[in-house]
Amino acid sequence: MPINRLLMDGKLAPGEAERLNRALKLVLGTLHLVDRNDPLTDLIAKKVIEVGASGVEDPKEISSIVIKQLRIG
Repeated sequence: MPINRLLMDGKLAPGEAERLNRALKLVLGTLHLVDRNDPLTDLIAKKVIEVGASGVEDPKEISSIVIKQLRIG
């Protein structure tokens, strides 16, 4: 999964990776993206990390913000 690969060197609070993974899964499901090796998936994963780092806690809210910021969906 892209989030895990992107966060390998980072220090996360307990549950942080799981929360971001859930948000990513919601975004990808909404956009009907299944190829985890697609460059678009990496872009979306980076955006999920960015939004998650801004203090947004809820995976559903993170996914909604990411979709709005990318102006897709």
